[in-house]
Amino acid sequence: MLRIIVFSAALAMLVGSALANDEDLAPVRLQLQWVTQAQFAGYYVAQELGFYEEAGLAVTILESEGDILPADIVAAGDAEFGVTWLPKTLIANEKGGDLVNIAQIFQRSGTVLVSLAETGIESIADLVHKTVGYWPNGNEFEVYATTFVLGSDPISGEHLLLVEQPFHLGPLLDGELDAGQALIYNWYGRLLGMTDPATGELYQEADFNLIDMNEIGTAMLQDHVIVLNDWLAQEGNADIAIAFLSATLSGWIYCRDNADDCVRILLEIDPALGESHQQWQMNEVNKLIWPAPAGIGAMNDALMRQMDEWLQFMGALEDEHLEDDYRDDLLQLALDSLVAEGLDVTGEEWRPASITVRAGGA
Repeated sequence: MLRIIVFSAALAMLVGSALANDEDLAPVRLQLQWVTQAQFAGYYVAQELGFYEEAGLAVTILESEGDILPADIVAAGDAEFGVTWLPKTLIANEKGGDLVNIAQIFQRSGTVLVSLAETGIESIADLVHKTVGYWPNGNEFEVYATTFVLGSDPISGEHLLLVEQPFHLGPLLDGELDAGQALIYNWYGRLLGMTDPATGELYQEADFNLIDMNEIGTAMLQDHVIVLNDWLAQEGNADIAIAFLSATLSGWIYCRDNADDCVRILLEIDPALGESHQQWQMNEVNKLIWPAPAGIGAMNDALMRQMDEWLQFMGALEDEHLEDDYRDDLLQLALDSLVAEGLDVTGEEWRPASITVRAGGA
């Protein structure tokens, strides 16, 4: 059931003039790291259901197809907010980006290595002497770390051969890869809507083996909201950020409790997305967000430390980044306002659904 978010008196005082009237909506841009899909459902729903407008914001959502990096766009001042993976933010900051993570939306990694069950790759030990795909542009670090767990490294090819793959799993199905990098909510879900040429039937989950980065100690934090420190320091922008976070988190809470309606909204934006694929994706994305014991957007400290140690070990980072690149004060104000409105910000009672992907994700 649609529930328009009414801000508490405390938040209304914080956002001040941003909530005055329609003519005073503060224009801001949000740069995504991929195209419209359930990975970003909370942002689209906050826009389509009027949560951003209620917060005094006119939000323009900008897409990418992997070639536009949100960290670069926000650092250049071409968007006020961005959604990206945390290693990319940390690396950008070591190059002078001055970005800050103000909400760690995904609590867990969505990265898996996918292989055909017939290859017998059931653990990372089975990757030895295999050809494994990885994604470039800052998406590769979890796969790189996995090679070190095997006692190898990403360059030598001593234990396995790493090759750059496109942002899909075609090379896996074509036999060019023994295992390929995928996101559990996207390209793995797409496989389940494809036909196995050997049987003429849709692939089933039993046809594939997955290596989950969360289970082998190489997981890294992914989707989070970034802003530029210099922008945030300007008068009134911290209030805008709080308003943006409150509306965004409301969107994600809505998608937890009304997953089917969020899929409907996404399909109205782009009917070509495919209903069952978006249902799969919405369910899997919710698994990455909920439960959030400290509240949606709070940092997963253990995973942050694990990621930071891996990035330093691999030479991707020179310095430790456990505190400098994340702040939770704005998030906490947003969470407090939502709790005051009676919203559940932890999702402790949420349980995933059982989703079947239809042919072509339709």
